[in-house]
Amino acid sequence: MKANIDTVLLGSKVVLVPYRSEHVPKYHEWMLNEELRMLTASEPLSLEEEYEMQQKWQVDEDKLTFIILSREPGVLADDAGKVLPTDERLAKLPMVGDVNIFLYGTIPSQEQSSSVALTDEEEEGFYAEVEIMIAEPSFRRKGLAIEALQLMLGYATGCPEAFSTQFPSSSLHNLPTSPLNISPHYLVTRINDTNHASIRLFEKLGFQVTKRVEVFHEIEMRYQQPIPNGHKCTIE
Repeated sequence: MKANIDTVLLGSKVVLVPYRSEHVPKYHEWMLNEELRMLTASEPLSLEEEYEMQQKWQVDEDKLTFIILSREPGVLADDAGKVLPTDERLAKLPMVGDVNIFLYGTIPSQEQSSSVALTDEEEEGFYAEVEIMIAEPSFRRKGLAIEALQLMLGYATGCPEAFSTQFPSSSLHNLPTSPLNISPHYLVTRINDTNHASIRLFEKLGFQVTKRVEVFHEIEMRYQQPIPNGHKCTIE
């Protein structure tokens, strides 16, 4: 998405950067893993096709994508300020996964989505599907996924406080202005029903199971908590 092409989100454990051409070889290496392809419902691509996909995702207006880097001690100072994707220091940080939001339909106004429960008509209309992958096994179960989601969802919605109730994070106070301002109530994730770690992860962020698709062994989860400060969440 062009909106985040120059955006870097800094957390205490992770740094989120836009998906750029230098990330493609590592991403392609991940996608050679059959298990990761199955978990992400991805098709095997050649390296050339992966580069083409990266270029397409960079300009598509319905895909918000960040690569997750592990924030290593000493590489970025705590007072680093604004960091650009071209900053050479970012190349020193391990690439560990990605986090995405796919937009379906036209984004409604905040006033159209102020309630917790959506109507049947709203559920069939616009929604924003969230996906996250920590591809590097040695970086799993270290709190990187939850912070990456807090940063991504706070940035996309303009409502970081909606995702910090159980896990407060000072990083959420310094997010740039949201390019989308999606109401949290339109956030959806779909997870294999045996992936208990991911289900618990989203539950911690205010999502609840709203649908089960037995034939695909899949559950659907939506953000179901009251939005702080009503539905007018903005970053000051």
